[in-house]
Amino acid sequence: MEFFGIEIAEWVGYIATLVLLTSFTMKRLKSLRIINSIACLLFVVYGIMLSNAWPIIISNAAIFTINFYYLFVKKN
Repeated sequence: MEFFGIEIAEWVGYIATLVLLTSFTMKRLKSLRIINSIACLLFVVYGIMLSNAWPIIISNAAIFTINFYYLFVKKN
């Protein structure tokens, strides 16, 4: 399926990239981790849409887990 001549999977990848780049403009670490976690989840979806692109899925799932740990488990 295409939207404006671009596959939906590519749109997910572009949106994930935009969210990731946005996360690095955050001044507060908590905001960075939250926005970055959203990007990671989008990249996991993107990896699945690419017929299970495991390097993308594994790396972003790991980063999401690290963000989750620092956001909810280890509170300073």
